[in-house]
Formats: sequence, structure tokens, C-alpha cells
Amino acid sequence: MTTQPVHDGGALIPRPDKTFPALRAALAQVAPSRLAEMTSERDTVFTMATQSNSFGPIAMFQLKWATVIEIERFPDVARRLHAAEQAAQVLDKEDPKWQAAMDEIREIMQAARAQVANG
Repeated sequence: MTTQPVHDGGALIPRPDKTFPALRAALAQVAPSRLAEMTSERDTVFTMATQSNSFGPIAMFQLKWATVIEIERFPDVARRLHAAEQAAQVLDKEDPKWQAAMDEIREIMQAARAQVANG
């Protein structure tokens, strides 16, 4: 994994594998402020997986964080998402801009999830 930023709107880092070490290393590069959140969630998910005797929670954890990283790998996409999230938090739900923000969030998340699933 390289740390050379691309300044043409491309990815900051290559898409990581969906293993915990690879996801953690990638998150440390693109959104280090979220590492504590990821680690805390990992502990909860692994406990759930053990209690339920299922890998489902772990697979969902991997998909969630791979999606977060997929968005954060592209600074322009991450800025769009964060702006839409901020708008959704402050706008009144009756404001058409609120719905536009929610649509933007959904579209970004769906596109990132599709890239992770197909990549």
C-alpha cells in the first residue's frame, strides 16, 4: 500500500484487502481519527460473533469499514459525503435540501459499497 497522494481526484491509497490488519492500516492513512471507533466496534462485533457462533457480524464489520475506507480514499467523495451528512443534521426534514442531502449520502454509500463488493 502506498501513501503517495494523487492530486487529480484519484485515490490516495490502493483499495485494501478486507482483513482487519489491512483495513486498520488503510484507515490509519485516510481517516486516523476513526481508529478508536473501529477498534471499539471490532471488540463488540467479535463478542457478538462468538456469542452467536456466526461470522455474520464480522462480515458486516468488514463491509462497513471497507466502505468507509473506499469513500475516504477519494478526498472529493469524502468531502461530498461529509457536507451532505452535515446538511442532513442541521436542515429541517421538510426542507427539500434535506432530502437532497439524504439522496447524496445514499448514492455515495451505495456506490462505495458496490466498488468494495466488486473490487
